[in-house]
Amino acid sequence: MRPAVTVRVPAKVNVQLAVGAARPDGFHDLANVFLAVGLYDEVTAALADELRVTCSGPDAAQVPLDATNLAARAALALAERYGIDPAVHLHIAKDIPVAGGMAGGSADGAAALVACDALWGTGASRDELLAICAELGSDVPFSLVGGAALGTGRGEKLTPIEVGGTFHWVFAVADGGLSTPAVYGEFDRLTAETEVPGPTASPALLAALRSGDPAALAGALSNDLQPAALSLRPSLADTLAAGTDAGALAALVSGSGPTTAFLVPDEETAGKVAAALLTSGTCRNARVAVSPAPGVTATSCITASDTA
Repeated sequence: MRPAVTVRVPAKVNVQLAVGAARPDGFHDLANVFLAVGLYDEVTAALADELRVTCSGPDAAQVPLDATNLAARAALALAERYGIDPAVHLHIAKDIPVAGGMAGGSADGAAALVACDALWGTGASRDELLAICAELGSDVPFSLVGGAALGTGRGEKLTPIEVGGTFHWVFAVADGGLSTPAVYGEFDRLTAETEVPGPTASPALLAALRSGDPAALAGALSNDLQPAALSLRPSLADTLAAGTDAGALAALVSGSGPTTAFLVPDEETAGKVAAALLTSGTCRNARVAVSPAPGVTATSCITASDTA
């Protein structure tokens, strides 16, 4: 058996996504309040003769297996920094919805980075890993850190946030995906004739997270990309209505969508809302999860000495 490292990485929901106007570089300044939720991908890195990516799990056929995959890009970036041959087999066991606005691809990038660091023994510091994450994408640093955090800049500059309790969620998985660049492009079109304010974190939302009060959090949830996502996928409005009618405290599009997120008061209500969403015919699947969840966590490690 070849040496291998397996790590687990959570999905995320944006409980606030405040979006500024487009910058000259094409990005948008954000006030992005991330909350990691207990839906996980696992990435295993094993020594191999060449860089190779495989994937299993729901919608695995939609995951690119070439160098555009963020897991592959993470391995290449770490190998280049340390002068290592990136000969590694990365296997992604998917459970986070694909192209669903829950940072599944970003999660896989963060997981591959940590797994390869352990496999190759590079000894990279946390700051080095976070710097590579930021180069890979705006959501990748949070996938590494987990918990709760405010992301500023384009989302990659993180400030930890205190959370005072456990929040229960239901996520409705839509048919097909939504392109994040397309959603931002629609945001720009919809706001072209208005002055877009600079993004700031909501004091009420941060206070609700600290208190652990789901009712207070429900009243503070917001996503500036939601009108753009609904414009591109009007059917999401039916999904949002179905979950709210079933007893959710609040509903919103998760990130750029098309997954929709429903905050509920407790585990029992989560089960009822998930069942109602499934029978409503407005989504392909409904998943129950809690937050916050830890960031990248090693689950197994087979070293060279173990295989000797």
